[in-house]
Amino acid sequence: MSIPIQSHRQTLTPELARLNREIEQYARGYGLDFYETIFEVLDFEEMNMVAAYGGFPNRYPHWKFGMEYERLNKSYAYGLQKIYEMVINNDPCYAYLLECNHLVDQKLVMAHVYGHCDFFKNNIWFSKTNRKMMDIMANHATKIRKYIDKYGLERVEGFIDLCLCLDDLIDHHSVFIERRPKRKEHTEEEPAVVKKIAASEYMDEFINPKEFIEQQKQRLEDERLKRRRFPEEHQKDVLLFLIENAPLETWQRDVLWMIREEAYYFAPQAQTKIMNEGWATYWHAKIMTERALNDAEVIDFADHHSGTVAAHPGQINPYRLGFELWKDIEDRWNKGKFGKDYDECDDYISKREWDIGLGLGREKIFETRRVHNDITFIDAFFTEEFCHEHRFFRYQFNSERGVYEIADRNWKNIKQKLLFSLTNFGQPLIYVADGNFENRGELLLDHRHD
Repeated sequence: MSIPIQSHRQTLTPELARLNREIEQYARGYGLDFYETIFEVLDFEEMNMVAAYGGFPNRYPHWKFGMEYERLNKSYAYGLQKIYEMVINNDPCYAYLLECNHLVDQKLVMAHVYGHCDFFKNNIWFSKTNRKMMDIMANHATKIRKYIDKYGLERVEGFIDLCLCLDDLIDHHSVFIERRPKRKEHTEEEPAVVKKIAASEYMDEFINPKEFIEQQKQRLEDERLKRRRFPEEHQKDVLLFLIENAPLETWQRDVLWMIREEAYYFAPQAQTKIMNEGWATYWHAKIMTERALNDAEVIDFADHHSGTVAAHPGQINPYRLGFELWKDIEDRWNKGKFGKDYDECDDYISKREWDIGLGLGREKIFETRRVHNDITFIDAFFTEEFCHEHRFFRYQFNSERGVYEIADRNWKNIKQKLLFSLTNFGQPLIYVADGNFENRGELLLDHRHD
Protein backbone atom coordinates (compact mmCIF):
# COMPACT_ATOMS: atom_id res chain seq x y z
CA MET A 1 0.00 0.00 0.00
CA SER A 2 1.26 3.44 -0.89
CA ILE A 3 0.31 6.41 1.29
CA PRO A 4 -0.19 9.70 -0.56
CA ILE A 5 1.51 12.43 1.43
CA GLN A 6 -0.47 15.63 1.09
CA SER A 7 1.30 18.64 -0.33
CA HIS A 8 -0.58 21.23 1.75
CA ARG A 9 1.57 21.06 4.88
CA GLN A 10 1.38 24.37 6.70
CA THR A 11 4.17 26.69 7.63
CA LEU A 12 4.15 28.30 11.05
CA THR A 13 1.54 30.87 11.97
CA PRO A 14 2.91 34.28 13.01
CA GLU A 15 2.42 33.37 16.67
CA LEU A 16 4.18 30.02 16.33
CA ALA A 17 6.98 31.67 14.35
CA ARG A 18 7.46 34.15 17.20
CA LEU A 19 7.51 31.35 19.78
CA ASN A 20 10.00 29.42 17.64
CA ARG A 21 12.39 32.38 17.51
CA GLU A 22 12.05 32.75 21.26
CA ILE A 23 12.70 29.06 22.03
CA GLU A 24 15.60 28.93 19.56
CA GLN A 25 17.19 31.92 21.26
CA TYR A 26 16.86 30.26 24.66
CA ALA A 27 18.34 27.00 23.35
CA ARG A 28 21.37 28.71 21.83
CA GLY A 29 21.78 30.71 25.02
CA TYR A 30 22.25 27.46 26.94
CA GLY A 31 24.96 26.39 24.50
CA LEU A 32 22.99 24.07 22.23
CA ASP A 33 24.38 23.90 18.71
CA PHE A 34 22.19 22.70 15.85
CA TYR A 35 21.55 22.98 12.14
CA GLU A 36 18.83 25.24 10.81
CA THR A 37 15.52 23.73 11.94
CA ILE A 38 12.39 24.00 9.79
CA PHE A 39 9.05 23.44 11.52
CA GLU A 40 5.88 22.45 9.66
CA VAL A 41 2.37 22.03 11.08
CA LEU A 42 0.39 18.87 10.28
CA ASP A 43 -3.05 17.64 11.26
CA PHE A 44 -3.29 14.23 12.92
CA GLU A 45 -3.86 12.35 9.63
CA GLU A 46 -0.85 13.98 7.98
CA MET A 47 1.22 13.37 11.11
CA ASN A 48 0.31 9.69 11.03
CA MET A 49 1.17 9.51 7.32
CA VAL A 50 4.62 10.95 7.88
CA ALA A 51 5.14 8.83 11.01
CA ALA A 52 4.24 5.69 9.06
CA TYR A 53 7.03 6.57 6.64
CA GLY A 54 9.54 6.84 9.51
CA GLY A 55 9.33 10.64 9.55
CA PHE A 56 10.03 11.18 5.86
CA PRO A 57 7.34 12.58 3.56
CA ASN A 58 8.45 10.50 0.58
CA ARG A 59 9.37 6.80 0.75
CA TYR A 60 9.18 3.86 -1.63
CA PRO A 61 5.74 2.20 -1.84
CA HIS A 62 5.40 -0.86 0.38
CA TRP A 63 2.57 -2.48 2.31
CA LYS A 64 4.38 -2.15 5.66
CA PHE A 65 3.95 1.64 5.55
CA GLY A 66 0.22 1.26 4.93
CA MET A 67 -0.08 -1.19 7.81
CA GLU A 68 1.74 1.20 10.15
CA TYR A 69 -0.50 4.07 9.03
CA GLU A 70 -3.63 2.05 9.86
CA ARG A 71 -2.21 1.15 13.27
CA LEU A 72 -1.40 4.77 14.09
CA ASN A 73 -4.82 5.95 12.93
CA LYS A 74 -6.64 3.43 15.10
CA SER A 75 -4.39 4.15 18.07
CA TYR A 76 -5.24 7.85 17.77
CA ALA A 77 -8.97 7.19 17.25
CA TYR A 78 -9.18 5.02 20.39
CA GLY A 79 -7.07 7.38 22.47
CA LEU A 80 -4.18 4.93 22.82
CA GLN A 81 -1.48 7.04 21.21
CA LYS A 82 -0.87 10.59 20.10
CA ILE A 83 2.21 11.85 18.29
CA TYR A 84 3.03 15.38 19.42
CA GLU A 85 6.12 15.88 17.26
CA MET A 86 8.70 14.36 14.98
CA VAL A 87 12.15 15.56 14.05
CA ILE A 88 14.41 14.34 11.24
CA ASN A 89 18.21 14.11 11.38
CA ASN A 90 19.02 16.18 8.31
CA ASP A 91 20.70 19.44 7.35
CA PRO A 92 18.52 21.40 7.67
CA CYS A 93 16.59 19.50 10.33
CA TYR A 94 12.86 19.11 9.70
CA ALA A 95 10.37 18.95 12.55
CA TYR A 96 6.61 18.52 12.54
CA LEU A 97 4.13 20.03 14.99
CA LEU A 98 0.65 18.67 15.56
CA GLU A 99 -1.89 21.30 14.55
CA CYS A 100 -4.25 20.67 17.49
CA ASN A 101 -1.57 21.09 20.18
CA HIS A 102 -2.07 23.86 22.72
CA LEU A 103 0.50 26.65 22.67
CA VAL A 104 2.21 25.33 25.80
CA ASP A 105 2.61 21.97 24.06
CA GLN A 106 4.03 23.64 20.95
CA LYS A 107 6.59 25.45 23.09
CA LEU A 108 7.50 22.22 24.86
CA VAL A 109 7.83 20.39 21.55
CA MET A 110 10.04 23.11 20.05
CA ALA A 111 12.36 22.99 23.05
CA HIS A 112 12.40 19.19 22.84
CA VAL A 113 13.19 19.32 19.11
CA TYR A 114 16.15 21.65 19.60
CA GLY A 115 17.55 19.17 22.12
CA HIS A 116 17.31 16.42 19.51
CA CYS A 117 18.84 18.62 16.80
CA ASP A 118 21.81 19.44 19.01
CA PHE A 119 22.30 15.73 19.69
CA PHE A 120 22.08 14.82 16.00
CA LYS A 121 24.72 17.36 15.06
CA ASN A 122 27.21 16.77 17.87
CA ASN A 123 27.05 13.12 18.96
CA ILE A 124 29.87 11.08 17.41
CA TRP A 125 27.56 8.17 16.54
CA PHE A 126 25.62 10.43 14.15
CA SER A 127 28.75 11.88 12.56
CA LYS A 128 28.76 9.38 9.68
CA THR A 129 25.07 9.69 8.80
CA ASN A 130 24.04 11.31 5.53
CA ARG A 131 22.85 14.84 6.35
CA LYS A 132 20.84 15.02 3.12
CA MET A 133 18.71 11.98 3.83
CA MET A 134 15.49 13.77 2.85
CA ASP A 135 16.79 13.88 -0.72
CA ILE A 136 18.24 10.37 -0.56
CA MET A 137 14.92 8.88 0.60
CA ALA A 138 13.08 10.67 -2.20
CA ASN A 139 15.63 9.36 -4.73
CA HIS A 140 15.17 5.83 -3.41
CA ALA A 141 11.40 6.18 -3.79
CA THR A 142 11.77 7.36 -7.40
CA LYS A 143 14.13 4.53 -8.35
CA ILE A 144 12.00 1.81 -6.78
CA ARG A 145 8.86 3.15 -8.48
CA LYS A 146 10.72 2.89 -11.80
CA TYR A 147 11.64 -0.71 -11.01
CA ILE A 148 7.99 -1.41 -10.20
CA ASP A 149 6.93 0.03 -13.55
CA LYS A 150 9.53 -2.11 -15.33
CA TYR A 151 9.38 -5.42 -13.43
CA GLY A 152 5.95 -5.32 -11.80
CA LEU A 153 4.72 -4.53 -8.28
CA GLU A 154 4.48 -8.12 -7.09
CA ARG A 155 8.04 -9.01 -8.05
CA VAL A 156 9.66 -5.84 -6.67
CA GLU A 157 7.58 -5.77 -3.49
CA GLY A 158 8.30 -9.45 -2.88
CA PHE A 159 12.03 -8.81 -3.13
CA ILE A 160 11.75 -5.81 -0.78
CA ASP A 161 9.98 -8.12 1.70
CA LEU A 162 13.05 -10.35 1.66
CA CYS A 163 15.41 -7.39 2.07
CA LEU A 164 13.47 -6.02 5.04
CA CYS A 165 13.75 -9.40 6.78
CA LEU A 166 17.53 -8.86 6.75
CA ASP A 167 17.81 -5.09 7.15
CA ASP A 168 19.25 -5.31 10.67
CA LEU A 169 22.10 -7.62 9.59
CA ILE A 170 24.63 -4.81 9.26
CA ASP A 171 27.81 -3.89 11.12
CA HIS A 172 26.90 -0.76 13.06
CA HIS A 173 30.53 0.01 13.91
CA SER A 174 32.00 -0.51 10.45
CA VAL A 175 31.46 3.13 9.42
CA PHE A 176 34.10 4.13 11.98
CA ILE A 177 36.68 1.56 10.88
CA GLU A 178 39.10 2.40 8.08
CA ARG A 179 40.45 -0.92 6.87
CA ARG A 180 43.56 -1.11 4.76
CA PRO A 181 42.99 -2.73 1.39
CA LYS A 182 44.16 -6.30 1.45
CA ARG A 183 47.28 -7.03 -0.56
CA LYS A 184 46.63 -9.54 -3.25
CA GLU A 185 49.45 -12.00 -3.35
CA HIS A 186 49.96 -13.25 -6.88
CA THR A 187 51.13 -16.69 -5.87
CA GLU A 188 50.07 -19.27 -8.34
CA GLU A 189 48.80 -22.50 -6.87
CA GLU A 190 50.39 -25.61 -8.21
CA PRO A 191 47.99 -27.60 -10.35
CA ALA A 192 46.54 -30.66 -8.72
CA VAL A 193 48.45 -33.80 -9.61
CA VAL A 194 46.34 -36.88 -10.15
CA LYS A 195 47.83 -40.07 -8.80
CA LYS A 196 47.56 -42.74 -11.44
CA ILE A 197 47.03 -46.38 -10.74
CA ALA A 198 50.30 -48.19 -11.18
CA ALA A 199 50.34 -50.06 -14.48
CA SER A 200 52.68 -51.12 -17.23
CA GLU A 201 53.25 -48.52 -19.92
CA TYR A 202 51.35 -50.45 -22.57
CA MET A 203 48.37 -50.90 -20.15
CA ASP A 204 48.31 -47.32 -18.82
CA GLU A 205 45.69 -45.99 -21.23
CA PHE A 206 43.39 -48.85 -20.25
CA ILE A 207 44.00 -48.72 -16.45
CA ASN A 208 44.03 -44.88 -16.33
CA PRO A 209 41.70 -43.79 -19.12
CA LYS A 210 41.31 -40.09 -19.95
CA GLU A 211 37.80 -39.94 -18.43
CA PHE A 212 39.14 -41.30 -15.12
CA ILE A 213 41.95 -38.72 -15.03
CA GLU A 214 39.48 -35.85 -15.67
CA GLN A 215 37.18 -37.08 -12.90
CA GLN A 216 40.07 -37.18 -10.45
CA LYS A 217 41.18 -33.65 -11.45
CA GLN A 218 37.64 -32.35 -10.84
CA ARG A 219 37.51 -34.08 -7.45
CA LEU A 220 40.81 -32.50 -6.40
CA GLU A 221 39.62 -29.07 -7.61
CA ASP A 222 36.42 -29.39 -5.58
CA GLU A 223 38.42 -30.28 -2.48
CA ARG A 224 40.71 -27.30 -3.04
CA LEU A 225 37.72 -24.95 -3.23
CA LYS A 226 36.31 -26.39 -0.02
CA ARG A 227 39.58 -25.68 1.78
CA ARG A 228 39.59 -22.04 0.65
CA ARG A 229 37.69 -19.90 3.19
CA PHE A 230 35.20 -17.49 1.70
CA PRO A 231 35.12 -14.97 3.26
CA GLU A 232 38.54 -15.27 4.88
CA GLU A 233 37.15 -13.88 8.17
CA HIS A 234 33.68 -13.83 9.67
CA GLN A 235 31.79 -10.87 8.20
CA LYS A 236 29.12 -9.10 10.26
CA ASP A 237 27.71 -6.94 7.46
CA VAL A 238 25.58 -9.67 5.90
CA LEU A 239 23.85 -7.23 3.55
CA LEU A 240 27.16 -6.03 2.11
CA PHE A 241 28.29 -9.62 1.57
CA LEU A 242 25.08 -10.38 -0.32
CA ILE A 243 25.40 -7.22 -2.41
CA GLU A 244 28.96 -8.16 -3.41
CA ASN A 245 28.54 -11.90 -3.85
CA ALA A 246 24.92 -13.04 -4.19
CA PRO A 247 23.66 -14.00 -7.68
CA LEU A 248 21.32 -11.02 -7.98
CA GLU A 249 20.02 -9.08 -10.94
CA THR A 250 21.24 -5.51 -11.27
CA TRP A 251 17.97 -3.97 -10.04
CA GLN A 252 17.87 -6.36 -7.06
CA ARG A 253 21.41 -5.43 -6.08
CA ASP A 254 20.44 -1.75 -6.29
CA VAL A 255 17.34 -2.23 -4.12
CA LEU A 256 19.33 -4.16 -1.51
CA TRP A 257 21.93 -1.38 -1.48
CA MET A 258 19.19 1.20 -0.83
CA ILE A 259 17.71 -0.84 2.03
CA ARG A 260 21.20 -1.16 3.54
CA GLU A 261 21.87 2.58 3.20
CA GLU A 262 18.64 3.37 5.03
CA ALA A 263 19.44 0.81 7.74
CA TYR A 264 22.77 2.53 8.43
CA TYR A 265 21.01 5.90 8.61
CA PHE A 266 18.58 4.71 11.28
CA ALA A 267 21.14 2.68 13.29
CA PRO A 268 22.52 5.57 15.45
CA GLN A 269 18.99 6.44 16.56
CA ALA A 270 18.61 2.95 17.98
CA GLN A 271 22.12 3.08 19.48
CA THR A 272 21.38 6.32 21.38
CA LYS A 273 17.64 6.13 22.12
CA ILE A 274 18.02 6.58 25.90
CA MET A 275 20.62 9.33 25.64
CA ASN A 276 18.86 11.20 22.83
CA GLU A 277 15.38 11.20 24.34
CA GLY A 278 16.78 11.97 27.78
CA TRP A 279 18.83 14.87 26.38
CA ALA A 280 15.83 16.36 24.58
CA THR A 281 13.67 15.93 27.70
CA TYR A 282 16.34 17.51 29.91
CA TRP A 283 16.48 20.58 27.70
CA HIS A 284 12.74 20.99 27.22
CA ALA A 285 12.38 20.85 31.02
CA LYS A 286 15.14 23.39 31.59
CA ILE A 287 14.07 25.80 28.84
CA MET A 288 10.42 25.66 29.84
CA THR A 289 10.85 25.95 33.62
CA GLU A 290 13.60 28.57 33.56
CA ARG A 291 12.66 30.68 30.53
CA ALA A 292 9.64 29.95 28.38
CA LEU A 293 6.72 29.20 30.72
CA ASN A 294 4.27 31.82 31.87
CA ASP A 295 2.20 31.43 35.04
CA ALA A 296 -0.93 30.17 33.28
CA GLU A 297 0.96 27.33 31.59
CA VAL A 298 2.69 25.76 34.59
CA ILE A 299 0.01 23.18 35.43
CA ASP A 300 -0.43 21.99 31.84
CA PHE A 301 3.32 21.72 31.35
CA ALA A 302 3.79 19.79 34.59
CA ASP A 303 0.99 17.40 33.61
CA HIS A 304 2.40 16.68 30.15
CA HIS A 305 6.03 16.51 31.27
CA SER A 306 5.19 14.08 34.08
CA GLY A 307 3.44 11.87 31.54
CA THR A 308 6.56 11.87 29.37
CA VAL A 309 8.86 10.73 32.19
CA ALA A 310 6.40 8.44 33.99
CA ALA A 311 7.51 4.95 35.03
CA HIS A 312 5.82 2.09 33.19
CA PRO A 313 5.51 -1.27 34.98
CA GLY A 314 7.47 -4.02 33.31
CA GLN A 315 9.40 -1.84 30.88
CA ILE A 316 12.03 0.87 30.72
CA ASN A 317 10.88 4.35 29.73
CA PRO A 318 13.88 5.73 27.78
CA TYR A 319 12.70 9.31 28.37
CA ARG A 320 12.71 8.80 32.13
CA LEU A 321 15.96 6.83 32.36
CA GLY A 322 17.85 9.24 30.11
CA PHE A 323 16.39 12.36 31.75
CA GLU A 324 17.24 11.22 35.28
CA LEU A 325 20.75 10.14 34.27
CA TRP A 326 21.53 13.50 32.67
CA LYS A 327 20.36 15.29 35.82
CA ASP A 328 22.37 12.93 38.00
CA ILE A 329 25.56 13.45 35.97
CA GLU A 330 25.20 17.23 36.16
CA ASP A 331 24.56 17.10 39.91
CA ARG A 332 27.49 14.74 40.61
CA TRP A 333 29.99 16.79 38.63
CA ASN A 334 28.73 20.04 40.15
CA LYS A 335 29.27 18.63 43.66
CA GLY A 336 32.37 16.56 42.92
CA LYS A 337 30.67 13.23 43.63
CA PHE A 338 33.20 11.19 41.68
CA GLY A 339 36.83 10.18 41.86
CA LYS A 340 39.00 8.32 44.37
CA ASP A 341 38.15 10.34 47.49
CA TYR A 342 34.41 10.07 46.94
CA ASP A 343 34.48 6.39 46.01
CA GLU A 344 36.54 5.48 49.10
CA CYS A 345 34.34 7.43 51.51
CA ASP A 346 32.51 4.90 53.74
CA ASP A 347 30.31 7.31 55.69
CA TYR A 348 26.76 7.31 54.30
CA ILE A 349 25.84 10.80 55.55
CA SER A 350 29.09 12.32 54.26
CA LYS A 351 28.54 10.83 50.80
CA ARG A 352 24.93 11.96 50.71
CA GLU A 353 25.86 15.55 51.65
CA TRP A 354 29.09 15.63 49.62
CA ASP A 355 29.55 18.97 47.85
CA ILE A 356 32.95 20.49 47.12
CA GLY A 357 31.47 23.10 44.78
CA LEU A 358 33.27 21.87 41.67
CA GLY A 359 30.70 23.29 39.24
CA LEU A 360 31.63 21.07 36.28
CA GLY A 361 28.17 19.65 35.67
CA ARG A 362 27.27 21.55 32.50
CA GLU A 363 30.68 20.91 30.97
CA LYS A 364 30.42 17.21 31.79
CA ILE A 365 27.01 16.64 30.23
CA PHE A 366 28.08 18.34 26.99
CA GLU A 367 31.22 16.20 26.91
CA THR A 368 29.16 13.06 27.56
CA ARG A 369 26.65 13.99 24.87
CA ARG A 370 29.48 14.16 22.37
CA VAL A 371 31.14 10.76 22.81
CA HIS A 372 28.80 8.14 24.28
CA ASN A 373 26.12 5.78 23.04
CA ASP A 374 23.51 4.07 25.22
CA ILE A 375 25.73 1.13 26.17
CA THR A 376 28.73 3.21 27.24
CA PHE A 377 26.40 5.79 28.82
CA ILE A 378 24.72 3.20 31.06
CA ASP A 379 28.00 1.45 31.77
CA ALA A 380 29.71 4.67 32.88
CA PHE A 381 26.96 6.43 34.82
CA PHE A 382 24.40 3.89 36.08
CA THR A 383 25.55 3.70 39.71
CA GLU A 384 24.26 1.97 42.81
CA GLU A 385 23.08 5.27 44.29
CA PHE A 386 21.25 6.19 41.10
CA CYS A 387 19.60 2.78 40.83
CA HIS A 388 18.24 2.88 44.37
CA GLU A 389 17.27 6.55 44.40
CA HIS A 390 15.14 6.22 41.27
CA ARG A 391 13.99 2.66 41.98
CA PHE A 392 15.23 1.13 38.76
CA PHE A 393 14.60 -2.37 40.04
CA ARG A 394 13.48 -5.55 38.34
CA TYR A 395 9.76 -6.12 38.81
CA GLN A 396 7.54 -9.12 38.21
CA PHE A 397 3.79 -9.51 38.26
CA ASN A 398 2.21 -11.26 41.26
CA SER A 399 -0.84 -12.96 39.78
CA GLU A 400 -2.30 -13.77 43.21
CA ARG A 401 -2.25 -10.15 44.38
CA GLY A 402 -2.68 -8.64 40.92
CA VAL A 403 0.22 -6.19 41.33
CA TYR A 404 3.83 -5.77 40.24
CA GLU A 405 6.38 -6.49 42.95
CA ILE A 406 10.13 -5.90 43.22
CA ALA A 407 11.94 -9.10 42.24
CA ASP A 408 15.55 -7.87 42.34
CA ARG A 409 17.21 -4.83 43.94
CA ASN A 410 20.80 -5.79 43.10
CA TRP A 411 22.01 -2.87 41.01
CA LYS A 412 24.77 -4.88 39.32
CA ASN A 413 22.27 -7.49 38.12
CA ILE A 414 19.94 -4.77 36.88
CA LYS A 415 22.73 -2.90 35.12
CA GLN A 416 23.99 -6.09 33.47
CA LYS A 417 20.50 -7.03 32.30
CA LEU A 418 20.01 -3.53 30.89
CA LEU A 419 23.36 -3.63 29.08
CA PHE A 420 22.59 -7.06 27.61
CA SER A 421 19.26 -5.75 26.32
CA LEU A 422 21.08 -2.88 24.58
CA THR A 423 23.93 -4.91 23.07
CA ASN A 424 23.16 -5.31 19.37
CA PHE A 425 19.65 -4.03 20.26
CA GLY A 426 19.02 -7.21 22.25
CA GLN A 427 19.37 -9.41 19.17
CA PRO A 428 21.85 -12.24 18.52
CA LEU A 429 25.01 -11.49 16.57
CA ILE A 430 24.94 -13.04 13.10
CA TYR A 431 28.02 -13.37 10.89
CA VAL A 432 28.73 -14.75 7.45
CA ALA A 433 30.86 -17.81 8.19
CA ASP A 434 31.01 -19.39 4.73
CA GLY A 435 29.76 -18.02 1.44
CA ASN A 436 30.05 -21.33 -0.35
CA PHE A 437 29.19 -23.95 2.24
CA GLU A 438 30.44 -27.39 1.21
CA ASN A 439 30.90 -25.99 -2.30
CA ARG A 440 27.13 -25.95 -2.84
CA GLY A 441 26.75 -22.18 -3.29
CA GLU A 442 24.97 -21.98 0.08
CA LEU A 443 25.42 -19.32 2.77
CA LEU A 444 26.45 -20.45 6.25
CA LEU A 445 25.64 -17.95 9.02
CA ASP A 446 27.18 -18.08 12.48
CA HIS A 447 24.54 -17.28 15.13
CA ARG A 448 26.04 -16.08 18.44
CA HIS A 449 24.03 -15.34 21.55
CA ASP A 450 24.35 -15.47 25.34
